[in-house]
Order: sequence, then C-alpha cells, then structure tokens
Amino acid sequence: MATPNAKLRAAREGKPSRAKPGEGMTRAELADAVNLYLWDTRKSRHHLDADTIKRYEGGRVGWPGEAYREGLRAVLGAATDADLGFRPTRRGCAPVPRSVVALPAAAPDRPGCVELGETPAGYLASMSVETPVLKRIGWTDVEHVRAITRAAAMSENLFGGGLSCEAALRQLRWAARLIDARAADDVRDALFEAVGNLSGVVAFSAFDIAGHDAADRCFRFALWCADQGKSWALRANTLAEMSRKAAYLGEVDDALSLIEFAQVRSDRVSATARAMLWTIRACLLALTGRTDEAIAEVDRADEHFDARDPAADPPWLCYYDEAEHQGSTGKALVPVARARQKTEPAALRLEAAVRLQGADYPRSRTFSRIRLATLMMSTGDPRQAASIGQQAVLDAASLRSRRISKELDDLASVSVHHSRIEDVAALRRDIASLTRHSA
Repeated sequence: MATPNAKLRAAREGKPSRAKPGEGMTRAELADAVNLYLWDTRKSRHHLDADTIKRYEGGRVGWPGEAYREGLRAVLGAATDADLGFRPTRRGCAPVPRSVVALPAAAPDRPGCVELGETPAGYLASMSVETPVLKRIGWTDVEHVRAITRAAAMSENLFGGGLSCEAALRQLRWAARLIDARAADDVRDALFEAVGNLSGVVAFSAFDIAGHDAADRCFRFALWCADQGKSWALRANTLAEMSRKAAYLGEVDDALSLIEFAQVRSDRVSATARAMLWTIRACLLALTGRTDEAIAEVDRADEHFDARDPAADPPWLCYYDEAEHQGSTGKALVPVARARQKTEPAALRLEAAVRLQGADYPRSRTFSRIRLATLMMSTGDPRQAASIGQQAVLDAASLRSRRISKELDDLASVSVHHSRIEDVAALRRDIASLTRHSA
C-alpha cells in the first residue's frame, strides 16, 4: 500500500496560487513552475504534469529523477529531498539487475497466474512514462503526428468516440509539446497544421460521446493552431465541425454564423472543402425552414463536388468521398422532404450513401440508415422503415456514440404512431434495449 507524501503536499499548498488568490498552489501550477525551471536551466527535456504531481503526493512514485527533485526543491524552497518527503528507493539508489527483479506475486490457487494487488485501473495508474521531447524537430516528426492522427481518426470511424477520444487526447498532449521545439519555418507551419488537425479529431471524438466542454477546448486549440500555421484549410474545417456541434445542440443561429465564417475566403480551400461547407449550410437552412435556399445550396455543393480534385485536398478530407457527400446532402434534404411530404430526393441520396459507404466508415453508414429509416417512417412505408431501422440497430451495437443513440431515440419517437405494426413494435423494443445497455 502506497504511503501518501504529506510533506510534498504541504509544501505545495504552502505556496500561494496565482490563479486562485488566497489558496495554495495547484498541482498544475507546480508542474508548470518546475517545467519552466528545467527549461531555463536546461536540466531535462522531460515534461512534468499535474497527474505526476498527484502520484508523487500519493506516494505511488517514491523517487523522482534527479532533475525533477532539483526543480521541486527550487520551486518549493526546500533544502533537501527529505524536506519534501522523498527518500531513496531501490530504484533511486542504483539500477537493479534484471535477473534479481522480483516477479509479481503468484496466485496460490492458479499456478502460473499473478496477482496485481489492486484493481487493473489502479495498477496501471501508478505507472508513469516520461517521453522525451526533441529540442529540434523536422519533417519526420510532422509525419509522426500525421500518422497518430490517421490512427485516431480510423479508430473513431470504426468504433465511435469512446476509447478513441481518451487515447487521442493523450497523444495530442504529447504532440503539443513539440510546438516549443526549434524548427524551420515551413516545418513549424506544417507542425501547427498537423497538431491542429489532431486536436480537431479529438474534439469530434469528444463531441461524439457528449464530452462537449472538452470538444470546445480542442476546437479552440485547433483554431489557434490554424492561425499560427497560416492554414486556411484547417481553419475552415474546424469552424465547420464547430458548426455541426452547435446544430446538434439546437444552437442553429450560432451554427449558421460559424459556417459562414468558415466560408470566408473559400477560394483558399479545395473544391471538396467547398462542397462540404455548402452542404452544412444547406442543412442549417433546411432546419430553419428556408427550404428553397437549402435546395439551392445543395445544388451548389454538388457543383463544387463535381469539380473536386482529391490530390488537392488536405489529409483530413479523405473521408469526404461520394458516399459521404450523398449522405450529407441527403441529411440536408430530410427536413425539406418532411416539410413537403415527399421522400425524394433525400431518400435516394441516403440510399446511395448506404450502398457506397464501406467497411472503413461503419458509423457514417449507420447514420445514413437511421436517417433513411426515420424519413421513411414519417413520410413513407413504416414496414420498409422498420426493416432499415433493424439493420441500423445491428450496426449501432458495435459503436460507442451518443449521437447515434440520440438519432435512434428520434427514430423510436417517430415510430410511435405505427407501433401497432409488429415489425415497428419490435424495432422500438430493440432500440430501447440497445440504448439502455449503452447508456
């Protein structure tokens, strides 16, 4: 059992907080102060954070590295390590030969198995890996961030936000530390764009699981990166994603303002990006009842999409292919179809999206199926809608997305008028079961 380090905590709380006058220094402030000391003295390239301070105070890390101990003494005004509750450990005194490292305790009733001595989460929480950050970066490091982003986006597309968000957030924190390294101007601009793109992926993952505050912070960071890296493409894409989130939360006026900001200097973005921007605006206009304008915007989006050159697109637009365009424009036309009680052309576009969306984008295909089922349930054939909806429920079972759960709830609400039909009643039961277990 770890013994809390009361001396370190008392020393920290005895220092005044800059952010909260009258209170003691926070763990984050202490970590920042130590990092500044290490940076100024060039003692370490490592980076201390509030979580590590928490582990020190909890006694789960008994002997920090020499540079960290010096930084903590300097910031907290301690004369010795002992004044801060630190005493040498086997790890701190000398390396222990691998051959004499003790094995984990074996489970007596299960030969060959080991006992962790605590919960899996607690066991892993006591670990700390301090990844060094280079003082100078190049194109290889930019490509590393891009590769991380591709992996995070692929995970989110396949499984929804969920674990993808937390894993990508930790990668983002590491990647953001590269910004302080020295680099050539073109490398630095590319790095800002790459880190901003990763932040956008984290933001959308958080949005997908209803982590709206985290999404807002990451979106703001992505916009800052776009400004620092002079990337109009990243700026437009980030504002577009922010607009989607605002619309989802019912803030349609704010969403319209955001997408119109994104369209400023649209001559600096690719034709694919323009198609995406005009499609989002069409969706927002339809939501406000401006159906004629919405149809006109879809037509303009189609024109931009027909003129696209995928080779000219930034990496984050690889998802916006024919399937995504059909699904997104179909979504934009759904309110028009409901207002006019005519399923076409929204249904045709959503059907095309379902046909075209492959195994790499199961979440997008599930959204298209749910929207098509909802449209058919409210304006078309409820039995056909139930069949489409059942497949959507099966697809949604492998996804961790609050947005999908909400759209399934909307489908169930629309279906209530046809609940005497057995297929529709079964669909409603399946939706209730799925959303209850995924809550």
